This record gives sequence, structure tokens and C-alpha cells, in this order.
Amino acid sequence: MSNIENYWDQPETPDPHGVETLIPIYEDEPEVRANSQVGSQANSQAKRADDSQASSRVDYGDGSGDGSGNGSGNGPTDDSQIEVETTEDPAAEARDEFLDRMLRDAGGALSIFTMYVGDRLGLYRVLAEDGAVTSGQLAYRTGTHERYVREWLEQQTVSGVLKVEDDQLPAEKRRYFFPAGHDEVLTDDESLNYLAPLTQVIAGVVRPLPQLLEAFRTGAGVPYSEYGVEFVEGQGRMNRAMFLHEYAQKWVPGVPGLQARLRGSGARVADVGCGVGWSSIGLAQEFPRVQVDGFDLDAPSISMARAHLGEAAVGDPTLRSRVQFQVRDAGDSELAGSYDLVTAFECVHDMSDPVSALRTMRRLVRPGGTVLIGDERVGERFSANGTGVEWMMYGWSVLHCLPVGMDGEHSACTGTVMRPDTLRAYAQEAGFRDIEVLPIDNFFLQFYRLIV
Repeated sequence: MSNIENYWDQPETPDPHGVETLIPIYEDEPEVRANSQVGSQANSQAKRADDSQASSRVDYGDGSGDGSGNGSGNGPTDDSQIEVETTEDPAAEARDEFLDRMLRDAGGALSIFTMYVGDRLGLYRVLAEDGAVTSGQLAYRTGTHERYVREWLEQQTVSGVLKVEDDQLPAEKRRYFFPAGHDEVLTDDESLNYLAPLTQVIAGVVRPLPQLLEAFRTGAGVPYSEYGVEFVEGQGRMNRAMFLHEYAQKWVPGVPGLQARLRGSGARVADVGCGVGWSSIGLAQEFPRVQVDGFDLDAPSISMARAHLGEAAVGDPTLRSRVQFQVRDAGDSELAGSYDLVTAFECVHDMSDPVSALRTMRRLVRPGGTVLIGDERVGERFSANGTGVEWMMYGWSVLHCLPVGMDGEHSACTGTVMRPDTLRAYAQEAGFRDIEVLPIDNFFLQFYRLIV
């Protein structure tokens, strides 16, 4: 169709992939499906029916296409057929496809923030523990207001996050529950599939939008502190399972000779940009002889790291003496030591002066030691279609990583999408001979060994 008013009357188009996703695409709710497709899809259906016609009829009934309207569809009740105009105009088709994309993105954004509500208020946790519950039961268990909870439950059901046992019951009697597998993604913090903290990170990344707009105008940066505790805590929760269950178990064996060195006595590790500490803690838990010093410039992150260390030390008291956290700038020329392993995970691209940080890492590693960088898995060069998860990485870069990295004098202005050649140039300027891309499989991260 040619305008957004007609958009809401378009017929549903089946999901070509036949799968459910947490970003709502509304396969299960016919009424929402009818309101979630755009003119370009209806146009395509009509054109396939008869490409020579200027218009076509779309059957909302049982799929017979005879126009009788006697099927069980969910279209208009007074007339099972509607006129769908087709167009030969490529610009109109492209417009309608973009309209579809924007509306779906808007639905996804709203869904993310309502998931944030469910995560932060403990609504998902109770649903996972108790199974099917009414709005009153869920409100009572979480100390929240029933009317808000009822609206949230209905929204979560319509968007495909939850299901309801019987939608024909009175509102106060309807029982809502997790579809199989959704509870793991939203409540199991030991799982590598745990994504609930992503909603907290997104809530944090939009916090300083006014400052970001001003930074665009002036060329200044946005201080990391402006993103608040939500961003720091959410990022830590996101990375926790990865650092506790993959770092020592999968990444370390992928570095030649490293595992044996860490199992020996007296091994020392410097964790540069340690954040809230899970990388340091995870490594020390797996290698009981290792000593880890974690450094980060952000004081709230170090406070959280120390709290996490205290919790982990309940099960292993030796962690208190083997892991230390300090508020230090990675580029501090006075930072000294002699380490078997020096690491920096997902932080070099955030630094305003990455060369100084790498120069410090070069100084800290002892002869024969290893400098290991884990940063975003991006392509070797820019391409219009992007590679892998660049669509996400560029989003983080625009909203967070580039502005944070530009908060400083003489910034390198790197951004999240730090390509291998960019890191190579930084490393060589810092005194390293080259970098080696390691064959470690990870969906989001690429691993580099810096060669002294």
C-alpha cells in the first residue's frame, strides 16, 4: 500500500523461518500478526497471485483463495476480502520494506524495555520458580502492584515472551507461564544463553543521550560515568557466565603453552580493564596456584569486583589472597610488575590512548610470557553488509564505545569495530613485533596474541 494508514489492514504473512524469537515477530497471535505486516508484503502476495493485475484480492479465510470468507481466518468480519494495490515502483517497495523494518525495530525496542522491567523486578525469577501464575499471585510474590503486573503479563504474552493457559478466562484468573526454553534465557545466570542482563545494558546505554547529541555537535566525548551503574552492572552480569565457564576452559587451551604455565607454581596474571572482576575470579578459580592483579580505571567497577570476590571466596577462601583489584589507569607508566600473562578483554577499543595501554602491557609481561587481547569479532575491512555481528557492534560504538573513547585528549577515536589491522598498528607502535589471530571459537569475540 502507499501510506501508513493502510498498513494496519494488511493480511498476515507467515514467518518464512518457522521459528520463534524473543524479539517479537508475533507468530502466535493472529490479531497482532495482522497489525505487524506492511504494504510491501501484501503487495508481494498480490503480485505473485497475478502480476498483470493492478490490484488483487487476499483471502482471510481457510486459504482456499476463492474469496468466500468461510474459513477460520482473523481478517475483517464483514467481508473476507480486501483490495490490495500493487505497484511497479521500486521506490515504493523499498519504502514499504523500510517501514516494516522500522515498525519491527520499534516493537523490539519496546519489548527490550518491558523485559528490563521483568528482570529488575524479579518477575521472571518468580515465573521460573512457580510456573503458571495469575497477575495477583505474581504481584504478591514480587511486592508489586497487580494492575501494573497484569498489563505487563498481557504485553509479554502478545509479544511472544510468555504464554497464557486460557485467554478466555477473566483477567484476574488467567495464568501465565514461560514457553519451553525461554526461562533459561531470562533467568539462568549460569547459562551461556543468559541474555536478561542485555536489557539492563541497553537501559544504561541510552541514559546519556542528551550528552551524546552534544558530543556529536562538538566532537567531545561522553565520560564513562555518565552511563551509570545500570550499564556497569548489566555488562558484568552479561559476561559472568562466559568468564566463569569459557575463559579458563576454552580460551586458555587455545593459546600455545599457556595452560601448562598457569598450572605451574608462581604464575602471575595482570588483568587490564578487569571491569567488575569476573575474568580475574574465573581464572583464579580454575588455576589454584595463580595470582591475579586486576586493574581498572572505573572505581564503581572495582567496588563491584571486590564484592564479587568476597562472594566467590566463600567457596574458596584462597581467592582473597590470590586475587587483588586496584583502581589504576592501564596507561600509567608507574604500573609495574612481572607477569606470565597480561590480558585485556573488550576494553582496548574503549581506550582514548590504546597505544599507551599496550605499551604498559608490553612492559609488564616477562620474557616468554603472553599478552592476550580479546576484542570484538569484526571483519578485516568495512563492507556495506557488515560481517557477523557488526550490525550490533556499530550500535554499541555509536552510543557508547566511541563517545567514551573520545573522552580524553588526543584520542585515537577507535570505536567498537576495531579491525585487526587497527590493533596491529597500535601494537607495533607500542613496541610489539606483530599480532597473531588465535583459532579460538567465540561468537562475539576475536582473540589476539601480541608478539614481543
